[in-house]
This record gives sequence, structure tokens and C-alpha cells, in this order.
Amino acid sequence: MFSRRLREPVRRGEVTCSVRIWRQARVRIGGRYAMQGGAIEVTSIREISLAEITPDLARRSGFLGVVDLLKTARHGAGDRVYLVEFEYRGP
Repeated sequence: MFSRRLREPVRRGEVTCSVRIWRQARVRIGGRYAMQGGAIEVTSIREISLAEITPDLARRSGFLGVVDLLKTARHGAGDRVYLVEFEYRGP
């Protein structure tokens, strides 16, 4: 699920990736996940290190910077970092 402020940029195709910190991957390549007004389809997922989260990656994910991204990505008990690439599919 995306925060409210990211939903419209995702629908417009401006945000096409997300960094998630989980215990294990919760999505799969080719999986379609419902989103208001359509769905996102995961095109790739790979585990990355925290050091690979750059300011550019944070902006591509819809955030102002790395700190902003990590405030959202760090929730729950997970410690594995995933980069999820996706495409928005309308209704």
C-alpha cells in the first residue's frame, strides 16, 4: 500500500519503484496488487543494501530524500531491504 501522497504519482507513472524493509519478500514478479483505480504489477524485485539507497533512488520512489524514504520504509520488525519495480495498470 502506498501513502496517500504517492498514490496519484504512481497512477501517473511518475513513481515506478518502491523501497521496502521486510523480513521476507511480500510480493512476487508478475503479481498484481490492487490499488484504488487499478493495480500495480511488479516487474522486478531484488534485495539491496541500505547503502544502495541513494538520493536519486529516493526521488524515483517519490520521496524528497533518503531520510524521508526511510521514515516510511522502516516499519515493523524487518531488516531486509527490497527494491520493488512496478508498472501501474488502470482499470
